[in-house]
Amino acid sequence: MTDWTIAGSLTVVPAPSRPDLLAEPVAKALAALADPDAVGVAEIDAELADTAAFCEAYGSPLSASANCVVIAGKRAGEVRFAAAMILATTRADVNGVIKRRLDVRKASFAPMDEAVSLTGMQYGGITPVGLPGEWPILIDQRVADEPELIIGSGIRGSKLLISGSALASLPGAEVIDGLARPIE
Repeated sequence: MTDWTIAGSLTVVPAPSRPDLLAEPVAKALAALADPDAVGVAEIDAELADTAAFCEAYGSPLSASANCVVIAGKRAGEVRFAAAMILATTRADVNGVIKRRLDVRKASFAPMDEAVSLTGMQYGGITPVGLPGEWPILIDQRVADEPELIIGSGIRGSKLLISGSALASLPGAEVIDGLARPIE
């Protein structure tokens, strides 16, 4: 098991040992990874799932938190979805890099109800692990470079601890330099 330096006060266990802390599609996707035990999971208070509240309550650095945002774009009446993984200290370039990558006229954050329905995950816990297979997973270079990250688990009551390289190796993952910009 990895010794997670970013865990703060969290109690981290190998994710496969606690499927009760994972959304069903996340548990299935973890089982398919080359080394599923290298991914940790920690139970948290679901009321503290939002990044800023989570970091404050558990002493985990904001700079080690990565968020998964679901993006929807339309082209010729077809809706195209993607997930973008960005550090919590950055903002996704939705109408620049992501719009061009999806080859759509307009891109925006997918409506909450639609994102929840399509992913089988809870809002505030959506993660790239276990997303629909046809979706590209766009990963900012800064995320891929991080040795330790805290991300959603598919539910609000836990968090995954994972390396950026493990995220970059997910099926459908594409590492893109400049996918996000620092929040000023």
